[in-house]
Amino acid sequence: MGTKGKLHFFCGKMASGKSTKAVQLAREYSAVLLSEDEWLSKIYPEEIKVIDDYIKYSRRLKDILKSHIQQLLESGLSVVLDFSGNTIGQRAWFKEIFDENEIPHELHYIKASDELCIAQLKKRSKNLEVGTAFTTEAEFHAINSYFQPPTEDEGFNISVYERDTE
Repeated sequence: MGTKGKLHFFCGKMASGKSTKAVQLAREYSAVLLSEDEWLSKIYPEEIKVIDDYIKYSRRLKDILKSHIQQLLESGLSVVLDFSGNTIGQRAWFKEIFDENEIPHELHYIKASDELCIAQLKKRSKNLEVGTAFTTEAEFHAINSYFQPPTEDEGFNISVYERDTE
């Protein structure tokens, strides 16, 4: 059996820089990049209006992609998943992917203050249409009220990045 690819995934508050880091890592490791936001916006363009919609459709997407991601990793390709890993429950899905076949993995945890994230959110939302999902400061606080930093007892290989500037 050949060398397995490595699974990279993320944890960090909304607008902390996870997607930017995902693109960087995909380039650095010549890895396949899969973006949850991109897939959801293409498959369910009109359906996601509130957090419960996101949860529903995100689950569906994860059910579809899990075995595909495992096949990519088993074939030796590294995969960068720009999917939310901000709660223990969300991170359990990543664990399912790598635990079943002992896939190398790394959880990239991006630490950033609320102030920095809100500034980033305002910057990236400036040119979006009104009504675009999850772009307001109120939505930031609603979404991040669920945020749970990773802990050692979850069993991940964790790299931590401290963001203190834009």
